[in-house]
Amino acid sequence: MVQSINPKELDIAPYIDHTLLNQTATPEQIQQCCYEAERYKFASVCVFPSYVQLAKELLQGKSPNVSTVIGFPTGATTSKVKLYEAQEAVENGATELDVVINLSWLKTGKSDNLHREIAEICEETGQTVKAIIETTVLTEDEKRLAVEILMDAGIAYIKTSTGWYGGATVEDIRLIKSITKGRIGIKASGGIRTYEQAVDLIVAGATRLGTSRGVEILTTEINKNSIKS
Repeated sequence: MVQSINPKELDIAPYIDHTLLNQTATPEQIQQCCYEAERYKFASVCVFPSYVQLAKELLQGKSPNVSTVIGFPTGATTSKVKLYEAQEAVENGATELDVVINLSWLKTGKSDNLHREIAEICEETGQTVKAIIETTVLTEDEKRLAVEILMDAGIAYIKTSTGWYGGATVEDIRLIKSITKGRIGIKASGGIRTYEQAVDLIVAGATRLGTSRGVEILTTEINKNSIKS
């Protein structure tokens, strides 16, 4: 975990999960996404499960990990379906799983169901699990409860959002950090469009950033600095 950060010296590339979750994405676009992830040394690419195998082949022997989404974007599929989807993704080469939690269970007090579902995915896959809690539709008490349940279930990261209902905020990252106290990672996701926004989220406590605009963010900042110098 990052202990102290100098925003002026921060390289955000290693924080980024380079995301391509477009239903109409083509193999050529996945190839470009993987090329960019390696070129800019992003942490991972994040693609739909149907493209995991291709991404794994393209990134074989290279530094970015292969991430995918499970139960995306609603989290409302059954536990058996989520587990199968997660296991198949791992078999195809995914090493990081961004799993949408069942928000209805959280909001109706079915904490045991929520814990059991995520714990089983963590245990059966043995891979990095990032639990997506959709912060924009939760109260502060619900956010606290979700984080505690999911940490106990064995996740590696809390992820703020799918991006379908809004995105990450500095305030939510600070709240999650105050609960996790460095015991797990925090992935800020949804609506990250500028270098300044990315830095603010990292300074607040994010250890990963989910964005489809990583290249744009980095090149804009590089060009800005070139003009200044």
